[in-house]
Amino acid sequence: MSNGWGLSLLGRDLALDLGSSNTLIHQQDRGVVLDEPTLVAVDSTSGQLVAAGQDAVEMLGRTPASVVTVHPLVDGVVTDADLTESMLSHFIQQLRISRLVRPRMVVCVPSSVTPVERRALEDTAMHSGARRVFVLEEAMAAAIGAGLPVHDATASLVVDIGGGTTEVAVISLGGIVNARSLRVGGDEVDEAIVAGVRATHDLLLGERSAQDIKVTIGSAYPLTEELDMRVRGRVLGTGLPRTVTLTSTEVRRMIEPPVLQVVDVVKAVLDICPPELSGDVLDNGIVLTGGGALLRGLDERLRRELGVPVRVADDPTRAVIRGAGACVDDFAALERVLVGPRRR
Repeated sequence: MSNGWGLSLLGRDLALDLGSSNTLIHQQDRGVVLDEPTLVAVDSTSGQLVAAGQDAVEMLGRTPASVVTVHPLVDGVVTDADLTESMLSHFIQQLRISRLVRPRMVVCVPSSVTPVERRALEDTAMHSGARRVFVLEEAMAAAIGAGLPVHDATASLVVDIGGGTTEVAVISLGGIVNARSLRVGGDEVDEAIVAGVRATHDLLLGERSAQDIKVTIGSAYPLTEELDMRVRGRVLGTGLPRTVTLTSTEVRRMIEPPVLQVVDVVKAVLDICPPELSGDVLDNGIVLTGGGALLRGLDERLRRELGVPVRVADDPTRAVIRGAGACVDDFAALERVLVGPRRR
């Protein structure tokens, strides 16, 4: 039997992008086989898992007092190990993985995680059924998934904006030359919208409503034609429902603080980039990945403020899992970018 990763009698291995917003799993040679929200519904009296993923999302704001919905990861870090393990085990069971032959697993982590936080992620993967766990930094995974030449001598700059973190990294010769991680992402944009609507309209919005507003009329740079939408919420003083009209200009003002933080962290990485590599970045530009890359006008905002070409990767929300999946599918070629392994 071959010692290589490849297809073997040991079964199909997995790549895992365990994000604050979504959990994606890539199975060897099959591609992405699971894409579910990172959310669980739990019975508060027994602590038992009631639902996970999309099923838990459907329960948001509709559960009885005995059932609570919980995000088991915040800012890309495990905050409740037991719930994360239960959720991941639930997802893996859906894939009908053999219990006799446990898969090896590549797990993506933010570059800012502490050794303790990284250990928690590795332990979660081990307890949910992995035989071996390899670690891959999210920025590297995003660069591979975006098709950047990570092994070349020329530098690539990737900005991965997830739900809880933003990863910015300059990559050359198969390694990260310098990087910054910011615990700000799409979740903070949603929170800014909730806070802004509460402050300006005295209206309380739910998490899903804020996400709808961000997707429908959110923008980081003035639009050629500004947008608007009607939003329903609950008046803080009376508790009665009310509908207001929000404009994209108004929402842009609300989300400016987290957007500015993202712009500033990209500037900080460019400032410390070695001169030889700065020229490469000027030539090759910046690639945006992650769900945050879909915010209207963010590429134009960065282009104007940094004076560097900026483009959004194809299907940016899946760039990280594509990169991690490439490591699973062709381990020998990409082994250098992995950290590990932890063994059962």
